[in-house]
Amino acid sequence: MDRLASHKVTKDIVSKYGFRFTKSLGQNFLIDEGVLEKIVDAGDITKDDVVIEIGPGIGTLTKELSLRAKKVVSIEIDKMLIPILKDTLSERDNVTIINEDILKADIKSIVDEYADGEPVKVVANLPYYITTPIIMRFLEEYIPMSIMVVMIQKEVADRINAKPSTKDYGTLSVAVQYYCSTEIVAKAPKGAFIPEPSVDSSVIKLTVKEKRDVQLKDEHLFFEVVKASFSKRRKTLLNALSSFGTLGEKDQMKYALEKSDIDPQRRGETLDIYEFARLSNEIFEIKKGLKG
Repeated sequence: MDRLASHKVTKDIVSKYGFRFTKSLGQNFLIDEGVLEKIVDAGDITKDDVVIEIGPGIGTLTKELSLRAKKVVSIEIDKMLIPILKDTLSERDNVTIINEDILKADIKSIVDEYADGEPVKVVANLPYYITTPIIMRFLEEYIPMSIMVVMIQKEVADRINAKPSTKDYGTLSVAVQYYCSTEIVAKAPKGAFIPEPSVDSSVIKLTVKEKRDVQLKDEHLFFEVVKASFSKRRKTLLNALSSFGTLGEKDQMKYALEKSDIDPQRRGETLDIYEFARLSNEIFEIKKGLKG
């Protein structure tokens, strides 16, 4: 079968199987060959790689990945797409389709089974409505992977890739950049899909850091501090941290900020990851002293 990334081929396959798009599953099938190439190229995929794909649709990206990878494991929630995938990928003997919900699937077991626990590469055109939960699940659960290349809503990609003191910089920026270096590698207009989504898209590459940029005394507390700092963007850091409730009293927050060499009058969006780390480590010491 020829390449699937075309309006006509995709329409013909959808028509052949009487497939109906389910809006609640965020189904938008890629039909732009140029964007498809950029996604696959960004993955730097070789015959040594096991690739995890999420939401393969009719197999457009799956097929291109299978031509370069050792193995492709595609996880698809919609059982109506399984017979289509078996058809479009019938010539590819290195593809496994798993009919499961990615947010409920035992991802570590899947990696263990198909990659012997070695780091995988995650490449996908993600359903937009669950983009952040998917990305954060792979990162927070420390799924063995080296890179993640995903097509997502442009607005979310901009937030993930944002730098301090910009309007897009926030909790998601710090959270993802704690685990990964980030790079937007391509943009995709609405016309690159059928049906057309209501938003533009971007392809972002997340390269997992072998070693974190910062040393934390308590990872959970670090993310609490980040969340608190952005919870009231118009407030100063001192007021935002003090009003969060679980971190400590105002005088304790002022002391932690001063010890971290951070002006209490600054706002959360001006802090970089190193400053957040210093601050959370100081708050950790204060909490530890109170317990002691």
